[in-house]
Formats: sequence, C-alpha cells, structure tokens
Amino acid sequence: MARKRREPDGGPGQPWLNTFADLMNLLLCFFVMLFAMSDVNAEKFREMSVSMANSFGVLQGGGAAIFDGQLISSGISQLNDLDQYYSNMGIDDEEGDRTDGSAKNEEYKEALDKIQNEMKKVTTEMYDEVSELSEQYSLGGYVELAIDPEYQFVQLSMKGSILFDPGKAEIKEEAKPILSKIGDVLVKFEGYTIEIEGHTDNVPMTSSTYKDNNWLSSARALNAAEYLIQYKKLDPKRLKYSGRGEYEPIASNDTEDGKAKNRRIEIKIYNELSGR
Repeated sequence: MARKRREPDGGPGQPWLNTFADLMNLLLCFFVMLFAMSDVNAEKFREMSVSMANSFGVLQGGGAAIFDGQLISSGISQLNDLDQYYSNMGIDDEEGDRTDGSAKNEEYKEALDKIQNEMKKVTTEMYDEVSELSEQYSLGGYVELAIDPEYQFVQLSMKGSILFDPGKAEIKEEAKPILSKIGDVLVKFEGYTIEIEGHTDNVPMTSSTYKDNNWLSSARALNAAEYLIQYKKLDPKRLKYSGRGEYEPIASNDTEDGKAKNRRIEIKIYNELSGR
C-alpha cells in the first residue's frame, strides 16, 4: 500500500501570511498617520528663523544654532546650504497651516537677504582696501582685482608669465619683488583664509619635470605659497594652495592671447563671513 504524501508545513498560500500582511499594513498606516500629525517641520523652521533673524553680531560670533548643532562657525559656513535645508523641511499642506507657512517663508527670505547684504557690504569694503593697498605698492600693472559674484572673497589675479618661465614652476628672480609686495598686501588680512590657485592653458607638457598641467599648476601654487610663508610670515594654517590645470579657463585656448590669459595665478582672500 502506497504511503500518503505529507504536505509541507509552510510556503505560499498559508493562512497565517494573510494575517501577518494585514498587520504590517496597519503598522505602516499607523506610522504614516503619526508623521502626518507631527509638527516637527514647523518647529524646525521656527528655530531656524529665530536663529538667523537675530542680530548679525550673533552670526559673526558663531553662536547661533539650529537644535543642538552649530549653524554658524567663524562666519556663515552653511549659507550655501540654507536653500536646500529649507526645501527639505517642507510645509504642512493643511489649509490652516498655509498662512502660517507663508509668514515663515517671508521671515526666511528676510533673514537670507540680510545675510547676503552683509556679505556684499563686507566684501566690497575688502575690495576697496585691497585696491588702495595695490595702488600704494604700485601693483596696478601686475595685478587685476575682482569680487566673487557671491561676495565670499576678493581676488588678485596675475599672469603666469610674470612669475614663471614657460613650463617651469620656479619663481623668477625679477618677479620676487612683485610677489613680495603682494605679500605686504596679504599681511594686512591676518587671520583671513587665503587661497592660491595655479592655472594653465591646454597645451600638453613637453618637459620631463612635470607630467601634465595639473602637476605644473600645483607646483606653481605651492612655490608661491612657500615664498609668502617664508618671507612674509603668512600663517600656513590659513594659507591654502591648489593646482587647477587647464580646467578653469577664463578665455579661449584657440588663440595665443587666450592661452596667455589662462596661464595665471589667482589669490583669493575670503571674508570673515564666508566660513572659510
């Protein structure tokens, strides 16, 4: 007599699975309901608005905070992230909360406008000071000044041919007095973050010393930084340097004039509110 085949104890279609699935759906709906009823978004926005709408002296001092974390540290270090932060918080869709959300939106815009206006004011004053110092040290024929469109820094730009021979990173002897005068200007901004960037054209390297333009631009920025540290006693902790190679041109590399403009050294003095 053949033995009866035993049915498996579990698997698809078992009755307990239906009960378990219903329970999971109910738990999911419960947590969604709790989240929808919460007012954490409004509270986040309120605290951010209060933090930023306070006097600008608080922002400059680095004490304004959102929740337990520090929002500001040595300036407005998270200014560029505020739009993203705000959009991530969201505003309740209920009709009763829309009016309140609109008012808070206005508070946010006013606080952001206040910060941006202060950034513009500080950077413009820095530009005027650098301009006066450049005239004092007769740097007008060697340095071009500019203001960052976002008002984070003032920039001094020099043609690479003033400081370096083609394909080399050693500072020319006749250029050292010019770099020394630039150092005299930078010394006036002690405590500020200063960044030196090296830039090149797109002509491939033929020298065996540097394998490509990235290496050449980095070496030039480093040599300029070392000179300023050694002879002008700039703080190495506040002085940054990097090579950007051919990747940030300011003119077309299709002409010799454009290539000459792209071969340059840029020195950026960040204001106290930039967070650098």
